[in-house]
Amino acid sequence: MRLDPDKKIDIKAILKDLEHYRPRRSGWTWRKKAEGKESQAGPFDLKDTTQPLKNSVPLPSAHFFGNIDPQCDFVITTEIASGRFEDDIRRMRMAAWHGADHIMVIRTAGQSHFDGLIEGTPEGVGGVPISRKQLRASRKALDLIEDEVGRPINFHSYISGVAGPEIAVLFAEEGVNGAHQDPQYNILYRNINMHRSFVDAAEAKKIMGNAGILQIDGAHNANATAKEAWKVLPELFVQHAINCAFSLATGMSKDSIALSTVPPTAPPAPKLALDLPYAVALRDFFSGFKFRAQQNTRYMESDTGEATVTHVLDTLISRLTSADIQSTITPDEGRNVPWHYNNILGVNTARQTLMGLDGMNEFVGLKKEGPLAGCVREIKERAVLFLEEILEIRGYYAAAEQGYFVDSGYFPERSGNGIARSPEGGVTADTIVKRERDYGAPVCSHFGNNAFAGKSQKTCEAIGGCTLCKHEKIIYIDEMDNEDNVNRRLEKPLKEAQAGLIRPEVEWAGDGVVCVTLFIPESLETAEAAGLKMAQNMGLSTPEIIHLRVIHPAEGTLLEIKGRLAEGVKRSELVIPEKEELLPEDEISAFVRARGLSLVASTVGEDEHSVGMREILDIKHGGLEKYGFTCRYLGTSVPVSKMLDAAEESGSGIVLISTIITHNEIHRINMRRLNDLAVERGIREGMLIISGGTQVTGDIARECGMNAGFGRGTKGHEVASFIVKELIKRDEQ
Repeated sequence: MRLDPDKKIDIKAILKDLEHYRPRRSGWTWRKKAEGKESQAGPFDLKDTTQPLKNSVPLPSAHFFGNIDPQCDFVITTEIASGRFEDDIRRMRMAAWHGADHIMVIRTAGQSHFDGLIEGTPEGVGGVPISRKQLRASRKALDLIEDEVGRPINFHSYISGVAGPEIAVLFAEEGVNGAHQDPQYNILYRNINMHRSFVDAAEAKKIMGNAGILQIDGAHNANATAKEAWKVLPELFVQHAINCAFSLATGMSKDSIALSTVPPTAPPAPKLALDLPYAVALRDFFSGFKFRAQQNTRYMESDTGEATVTHVLDTLISRLTSADIQSTITPDEGRNVPWHYNNILGVNTARQTLMGLDGMNEFVGLKKEGPLAGCVREIKERAVLFLEEILEIRGYYAAAEQGYFVDSGYFPERSGNGIARSPEGGVTADTIVKRERDYGAPVCSHFGNNAFAGKSQKTCEAIGGCTLCKHEKIIYIDEMDNEDNVNRRLEKPLKEAQAGLIRPEVEWAGDGVVCVTLFIPESLETAEAAGLKMAQNMGLSTPEIIHLRVIHPAEGTLLEIKGRLAEGVKRSELVIPEKEELLPEDEISAFVRARGLSLVASTVGEDEHSVGMREILDIKHGGLEKYGFTCRYLGTSVPVSKMLDAAEESGSGIVLISTIITHNEIHRINMRRLNDLAVERGIREGMLIISGGTQVTGDIARECGMNAGFGRGTKGHEVASFIVKELIKRDEQ
């Protein structure tokens, strides 16, 4: 099976024959550095890039630079949370085309609420796709997506909760490449018994290490939870250190251990002054380990613009210091389950920032003396003292019992508001079974003494191979819920698609959800009520305000409202204009140069915008000059009469105008004025008058007397092709 870039992914085909599917690889894969010609992107010689993709969607502004799509040196994460794995798969494909190669999947609740494996997980139950079917279908899809984009995609999930070792086995069997694993997360945030958490973690980490699964820890949860996050920095170092040391003791290698780092603040706090020293100190202390940089979701509410700004600043810190993985947060996470296109916006925010900062460290550096160095040293000293105090009071268990962790005091200060856990209490207390000295586990990944180990080349040979070595020994169980399963969920969207019905969506296939933005010139309370009423008048059902912002107490309020469109549209009823076939560039060039064609161009009226017109004219942008046109550019804010004067003086029969400003329909007025004046002078018949602008369309331009109109995103090739085609047509007449 192969994916066709021009066709939707076939979920039914992904689900077919799953019981026999085997993941093509295991373990984590890092990006490969671009070398030689690979580091060239168009006219640019880039420094911090990796090998390009085979298929991708470039960044929005890439069309100004020949649609180049260089890939940054960090692995890029997207966190997907649609709640339905069949929709996750589609979103994975979209994210991969935008450069994500670390796909994390979360659901609507935490996996750590489960105390065992479950098969046939219904929608929305788990924090991750923890049924074998969900994992296998996702990995199968990602194997195909890898081929489509030309780069390995790492699949990530969570090994936490009471079922941690069992989940680790499942992940190793099904080709999961990365996972969160940190016993302190279980203890502090899920109140799982300390003994059980560390015993389970030892087994889980051993399995992860043998399978090459990259581990990401959970220390970042402290500064996403603490009342004053910028004060828990010393504790974060201690949590990282405990998990790193424990992971190494189970046999994991340093390059398979990643610290999850989260800058603790956001504007209007002095973010760089607080967050940068922490980032520098952390990388000094934990040299040799990997770093996964993530945004802090604590400060993400409903304003997507604000979230994006903080995202950019966090990514700047990553570039100033270092990161192996740049995690991304969807800008809408604070207001709803993340939507398809917001996953992509998060990925593009990180990519755009990192590419914009390419080569930055060759120009700027961090000062080794002064305030930064002092702050870095202070954080390190406080962290060391914190760890020494833990050792003095008999270790981690005692510290957790006394509420040392997630205390908002800046150590050695204590506020007394930390999370306290009893070593003998919590979920699953007294559930550890003592292992006898002659205990034997006939599997190839097992922590501790094992009576079967060393008796043959492979521990599992005694039983003819374990599931970690022989995939065919895995017992595959399909979904068992007759009401809530993937086939039932797909019934309606597939039926509608076959009938040619198209619905908008943001989270699930055909969910019909839309978002509208309204500025209402009223106070907050009035605007809320008016906005909901307006949404209902638009035909949206169950409208809900997901963001509002007071622009001025008296002058107005900005609202974003989501709702559902009851009706879809039928594909058969759509009128899709045929795409204009452009003449080959050499044919255009030969025609133009043979006739010595010239033209006059400008931005008309009181319009000072020039960029768009220069894009169409200049040879460096692939404009009309490239084809041999002699272009006389008159500048901006040119009266329409002067345009015709210049055309008559130069003998040119081609006039190009740009009109961006549309207030009071001035773009239409200027187009009509130009046409009418040419008619009045008696020169209109022999001329080609072409208009362009962001709000111009072919229909609007022709309605105003133009021969053609070109809107946003037009290239010189399109205009040149039209001119030559039109002149050939006139010659034939």
